[in-house]
Amino acid sequence: MSAKATAVAPAEDAPFQTDQVITIAVAHAAHDLYTSFLPALLPALIAKLSLPTAQAGTLALFLQWPSLLQPLIGHLADRGDLRYLVIMAPAITAVFMSLLGWAPGYAVMALMLIVVGFSTASLHAVAPVIAGRFSGRRLGHGMGFWMVGGELGYTVGPIVVVTAVRFLGLEGVAWLMLIGILASVVLFVRLRDVPDRAPSVAGPLPWRAALRAMSATMKPVVGIVILRAFVVAALVTYLPTFLTREGTDLWLAGTSLSIFQVGSIAGAWLSGLGSDRLGRRTILWASLTTTTVLMAIFLATSQAVRMVCLLLLGFSVSGTFPALLALVQESFPGNRALANGLFMAITFVAEPIALISIGVVGDWVGLRIAYIGTAVAPLLCLPLVARLPAEPRRA
Repeated sequence: MSAKATAVAPAEDAPFQTDQVITIAVAHAAHDLYTSFLPALLPALIAKLSLPTAQAGTLALFLQWPSLLQPLIGHLADRGDLRYLVIMAPAITAVFMSLLGWAPGYAVMALMLIVVGFSTASLHAVAPVIAGRFSGRRLGHGMGFWMVGGELGYTVGPIVVVTAVRFLGLEGVAWLMLIGILASVVLFVRLRDVPDRAPSVAGPLPWRAALRAMSATMKPVVGIVILRAFVVAALVTYLPTFLTREGTDLWLAGTSLSIFQVGSIAGAWLSGLGSDRLGRRTILWASLTTTTVLMAIFLATSQAVRMVCLLLLGFSVSGTFPALLALVQESFPGNRALANGLFMAITFVAEPIALISIGVVGDWVGLRIAYIGTAVAPLLCLPLVARLPAEPRRA
């Protein structure tokens, strides 16, 4: 059956279109490959332009702040066809991120990163909804594929760009844009005849009415996302620093992050699949409870056991995200893109809040105390999970 033919089927009755879902997941991987370039390129950019370290660090803000516009982009996507924003996003992001080495100064880099920020916001606000349309009743499975794509891209990106810098030089990174351009060409071929919403779905509510309708569901979701962000910040950004302060070798501390990422990729896919079979709340309960137990073991045991814990922690921590994505989308079928955009914007805002908070607490009383507090955060999510709407019975 062609993509155009299945586009008119009700979203809840459509089959799981594996090829289309994988297409969007691969495009997500290609896009996030480039957004992960910035941290790895900072040392070379600082050296080339003689930038102060603090000023160079603020470049990430220009990449992130357009994400606040994701609810607006989602609202527009509910009312019109914005699939071309998704189609063009990998190419736009690839071109501007690959050309950072050609920027003559800080201001030009800031403008380039703002463009990338808008491209990133568009992709993350609209593409998961399109992937959800192709997922039919197996929405969690589709969101698992979406998450795996992003995790793979963000994991591989730094390796790709530092290798390019080593063999091609900073300006030679521009050749990497060809991957993103190819991803956009594939998206155009696959999505050009497919609307980003099913015609059978009821028309969207006005945005004020939609936000009121979402309030009961989104309030606990916001709490879960914020508390989860503390766990992610601790186990991603501060993990090598924490382990080296605990006496772990620097090489092993750096490798530990890769171990966590491998677990995250497996957890994102399997938890999405499991949430379709067992229910979103069941997976959230299991993921959050397991994360606290594993964090306690991680903090109390020796180095070898910690590596095993990190693999399992990657699995459990990533398990919450596909379930939440699926729950948010299926709760508001007429305003899926607005709900998804709101969810993604909250996620992007929660991350820097958690990063700064853990850093401050770590400087004040030590990273170990900060990690102990982080281990409690998933338990605080459990009352919020209980407030999420009841789900339909699952086969």
